[in-house]
Amino acid sequence: MKCMYCHAAMMRHPAPFQITRQHYHVTLERVPAWVCSQCGEVYFETPEVEAIQNLIELLEVQSRRLRKAA
Repeated sequence: MKCMYCHAAMMRHPAPFQITRQHYHVTLERVPAWVCSQCGEVYFETPEVEAIQNLIELLEVQSRRLRKAA
């Protein structure tokens, strides 16, 4: 696999993922990913993206519940 930006080789390596929403911040420290050996660009495959999206969806639901309770 080659990087779409610099065309260097991609290697499987855990990578961090961070997201900030209006009511919370999430950091996942070691998500399986493809990482460019030259520029460091990160690509997550479909299973990892789906798992992250499911996690965010659950956080959204729980965050709404907490705001209603406050």
